[in-house]
Amino acid sequence: MSDSKGYESPGIAGSGAIATGLAAVSTTTADTILLARSEASAWRAEEKIVAACAKIEGAEPSRLRVTTDPKDLADCDVVVEAIVEELDAKAELIKTLDEACPNADLATTTSSLGIGDISGKAGVPRLYGLHVFNPVPRMALIEVCIPDGAEAARERAMAWCAALGKTAVEVPDQAGFVVNRLLFPYLFDAVRMVERTGMEAGEVDTCMKLGAGHPMGPLALLDFVGLDVAEAIGDALFADSGDPAHKPPGLIVEMIGQEKLGRKSGAGFYSYD
Repeated sequence: MSDSKGYESPGIAGSGAIATGLAAVSTTTADTILLARSEASAWRAEEKIVAACAKIEGAEPSRLRVTTDPKDLADCDVVVEAIVEELDAKAELIKTLDEACPNADLATTTSSLGIGDISGKAGVPRLYGLHVFNPVPRMALIEVCIPDGAEAARERAMAWCAALGKTAVEVPDQAGFVVNRLLFPYLFDAVRMVERTGMEAGEVDTCMKLGAGHPMGPLALLDFVGLDVAEAIGDALFADSGDPAHKPPGLIVEMIGQEKLGRKSGAGFYSYD
C-alpha cells in the first residue's frame, strides 16, 4: 500500500450517487473497481461515472472497471460499501465483502448508522466509517470514524482522503457523526416552521439564504437529499439519541406517502420538471 496515496487498488460497492461519485473521484489516483448488484445497475453506474469524470480534473474513466462479482475485488486494498442506508442490507454486503476480500480494509459511507452497530451485525470488527458527502466531486469534507478494531486502517484512510483532495476529520462513533447530528434538527425545524405557520418553502429558504448566508435553504436541501433518505437518517438519529429534534416531522412522512421524495421524484417542497 502506498504511504502517499493511502490505497493503490480501491473498490467501491454500490451504484447510487455516493458510490458513483466516489468511484469517479477515486480514478484521479488509482485503478478503481465498482461492484454493482446487477448488469443493469452496472451499466447505469458506468455511464454516471464516465459523465462525472469529464467534470473532475485528473479523473480517468479508463482506470474504472465495473463488475457484478464480489470475487473480482479480491485484490483490492480497500473496499468501501456505499449502498442504501439500511442496517441489514449494509451488514449483509459487508459480510460478503469480508469473505471476498480478506486482506482489504473495509469501510462504509453510512451517514446515520453507528459503525459499531453495522460491524456487530456483520461480524466484521475491522470496519471503519468513511462518510463522504453528496455531490462527492464537489464536497470537500470526509468524516472518518475509526472504532476499536479498525485502528490499523487510520493512517491509510487519512492518506487516501488527502490524495482524493478532501479534508478528513476524525469523528466519534455516534449516529449521524457530527454533520448530520447537528444538521437534521435544523432541517426538520424548518419543516415544522412550515407546518406551524403555513409559510411557503421558498419564503423560509430565502430567509435562511439571505439572513444566515446559507448557499441553499433547508427545504431545498431536503429535496436534494431526498425526503425518504432524510426520514431514514432522522429515524436512525432518534433511535440513538431519543431527542425529539431528531424525529422526522409529520409533513415529511405525509409527503413520502404521496411519493413526493424531492428532486429525484420530480416533486417535494418544490416542483422539478
